[in-house]
Amino acid sequence: MTRRIAAAVAVTVLSAAGVAAALTTSATAGPPAPQEDGVIAAMARDFKISPDQARDRIGREAKAATTEQSLKSKLGADFAGAWLNGDATEFTVAVTTQAQIQAVKDAGATPKVVKRSQIQLDALKAKLDANTNAPKDVPAWYVDVQSNSVVVLARNTDSAKAFVAASGVDASAVQIQKSDENPRALIDVIGGNAYYMGGGGRCSVGFSVNGGFVTAGHCGKTGSSTTQPSGTFAGSTFPGRDYAWVRVSAGNTMRGLVNRYPGTVPVKGSTEAAVGASVCRSGSTTGWHCGTIQQKNTSVTYPEGTISGVTRTNACAEPGDSGGSWLSGDQAQGVTSGGSGNCSSGGTTYFQPVNPILQAYGLQLVIDGGGTPTTGPTTTTSNPGGGTSWQPGVQYAAGTTVTYSGVGYRCLQGHMSQTGWDPPAVPALWARVG
Repeated sequence: MTRRIAAAVAVTVLSAAGVAAALTTSATAGPPAPQEDGVIAAMARDFKISPDQARDRIGREAKAATTEQSLKSKLGADFAGAWLNGDATEFTVAVTTQAQIQAVKDAGATPKVVKRSQIQLDALKAKLDANTNAPKDVPAWYVDVQSNSVVVLARNTDSAKAFVAASGVDASAVQIQKSDENPRALIDVIGGNAYYMGGGGRCSVGFSVNGGFVTAGHCGKTGSSTTQPSGTFAGSTFPGRDYAWVRVSAGNTMRGLVNRYPGTVPVKGSTEAAVGASVCRSGSTTGWHCGTIQQKNTSVTYPEGTISGVTRTNACAEPGDSGGSWLSGDQAQGVTSGGSGNCSSGGTTYFQPVNPILQAYGLQLVIDGGGTPTTGPTTTTSNPGGGTSWQPGVQYAAGTTVTYSGVGYRCLQGHMSQTGWDPPAVPALWARVG
């Protein structure tokens, strides 16, 4: 494993003039990384596709996530969002100028010219977020990149119009959609692996981190105690956001795994999936269920108040799934916040993205098999032995940037252990940057 990665980096360094072009245009990705059977089975069931189609979809979604991060950086203020279509066979990237069409095509995506940039859409939504008097019959609002607008869901459209006007938002940039959603925090029984609050009640572990685990903020206040595992809420935010982390007592072992009832799913990182990508969640009330990411940066109003920055999905959940884990492939996405409906008739569920939790509390995700935990695409800045930040033996995720002999490289494809494939492993692919 180490030898293969070292060889890949050595070729990158020694190829000099043609290295960047070779890696970005002609590098082969090899066969897709095998996924845990339970994830494939759940996707096949919920999407009504074959296991092979589920594996292919995961591969396309991973490529789209990397492409989105790259184009978002390259396009800057002209970037206006990105999304996959229903079966994840087409990846669209919106831009605000004709001049950026070719850059999107060169990246293998479908361009769409729109009026408002992602920055402008987020600014419009921020005005709604700043209005602390959101009506109770306006359950959610979000940036919808596909319609290039801000969508406000409402049980009462008159209330929604008044809310938009009072927030100082241009009505022409807003779509008001009738909705019967009545979201609430899902805290009644356990979801994922159980833990118990000292004052009564149960919630679920989201993901293991250094020193404990992350979960939903509505599960407990800072300073509250937990049992099984024993610990204390070291930080908690709710409403506003819906995240928390519990520092566990000595003797507990954090694992980079998620319960899929039965069996486990490995967690390999936290690269954020694109709008339209598949996502699966774990909860002890309803087990494994999958859906797609509908919108990001959503604000949703519970009886306790408004939560901003959550992701809206069409995966079902029920009370007791609260705080549970969300994954896209083997990448951690977030923890269950709340929602509407159930797993008999279907529903809408919101999750708090995991990377903002890690960043807010300075935490590191525990990943299966060890290695360097990541909070999505990161830049390695340390200089271990040998005078380089690239470290042999580390399985880097796509999007990670390292330095080698003073030169920066971005990982185009993470190292894949290919059990059952020939060759038995595929080294990481790198492109020179800077």
